[in-house]
Amino acid sequence: MQKTKDTSTALYDLITGDEDARVCRDIPDESCRHQPVNFFLHLISNFFTKLADEIASARLVFPWVLGLLGAPMLLVSLAVPIRESGVLLPQLFIAAKIRAKALRKYVWMFGGLLSGLALWACGFALFMDIPAQQATWLVFSALLMFSFARGICSVAAKDVLGKTISKSRRGTLMGLATSVSGIFTLLLGLNLGFYNQIKNNELILASLFGIAGLCWIISSAAIWAIREEPGATEGGGNAGVEALKSLRLLKDDKPFRNFVIVRTLLLSVSLGAPMLIILAQDALGNAALIGLFLIVSGLANTVSGYVWGRLADYSSRVLMAISSGLNALVGIAVLLLLQFEVEISALVLFVAAYFGASVCLAGVRLGRKTLLVDMATAETRSAYVAVSNTAIGFLILIMGALVSIIAGQDTHAMLWMFSILSALACVLCPVLLPVQKA
Repeated sequence: MQKTKDTSTALYDLITGDEDARVCRDIPDESCRHQPVNFFLHLISNFFTKLADEIASARLVFPWVLGLLGAPMLLVSLAVPIRESGVLLPQLFIAAKIRAKALRKYVWMFGGLLSGLALWACGFALFMDIPAQQATWLVFSALLMFSFARGICSVAAKDVLGKTISKSRRGTLMGLATSVSGIFTLLLGLNLGFYNQIKNNELILASLFGIAGLCWIISSAAIWAIREEPGATEGGGNAGVEALKSLRLLKDDKPFRNFVIVRTLLLSVSLGAPMLIILAQDALGNAALIGLFLIVSGLANTVSGYVWGRLADYSSRVLMAISSGLNALVGIAVLLLLQFEVEISALVLFVAAYFGASVCLAGVRLGRKTLLVDMATAETRSAYVAVSNTAIGFLILIMGALVSIIAGQDTHAMLWMFSILSALACVLCPVLLPVQKA
């Protein structure tokens, strides 16, 4: 055991640059001695969940599956909003129940197991020989179940992270997990490039969901092993009453309110990526290219994850500004090239654009997660996560409805709107609280 601790401490020092692994900020004193081991358990868990999110991506795989099953274009375009709002909306009401638990890793683990089962249900729908319409609704129902399970994980995970990993090390942790998972996504995409030649698409996609579900099960095992000290249980009363109390944060806490506003605009980064996939499918018309886009996504996470993570620990708001600004440029560049019919290979254009969008999405996610966890205290963290996510859940549905009304089913118009909103987020990022003092 001592040798394991010494090894984990040495590796922790190497990755984080710490000369003393016991330098802790904003975590309980009792958690300091477990920090190196917890760092790597978090890393394992984050690696497998991020790998699962790439393998069964709501911005790539779910739209591709629904398109393959012949689902209406409106249903395909709603995959990301439904997935995001399903994750976010229930959190305000489950947060009070989670706060009532002194040890919250078990809640996180339960959400992880449920996520794995939901993804396996998607794989079952594709693997079994059932009519396309029934398979479509089974996949969509499993997506809703997966979203709810991810919502449970979201509240509990940030709380456990804030209790067990020091401030100024959280971005590094998540960035490293993003980079390593990107390598494995890249390798899987390369494998699918050959696998597509000999197997049908439904079997490939079913296997992706199966692997992603297994990743969640392994992640849950790592979560169980985390050394978590019991935390405060104040605010763990009636869910409805506590939810109404927590909503006052939006009125009374200006830095938190600014974060929610900017995060709402940053939804444009994740909502814009499926528009690129829809445009790519129309231009390329080859379902086998899903392996190529997985390669692109994995490569983007590999090259950007660790760098973005270090930048998040330096200044998460700067990272969010850079990522959202670059995303706006990517979307506008694609639209202008298509509009003026510039002579460029469609394959090159969409591969490059999806790579850029994936890099930007990785930066936005790391930036907002690090800022929120660092901005909160042990007493406010669960409420911050739940209120912000529930508010975003409502706003994403409103945004989706407005986009549908204004842009209809015009993918170009929708991408224009998301690019403009992404640029606006970049402009507003400087108003966020400089929690890392930069």
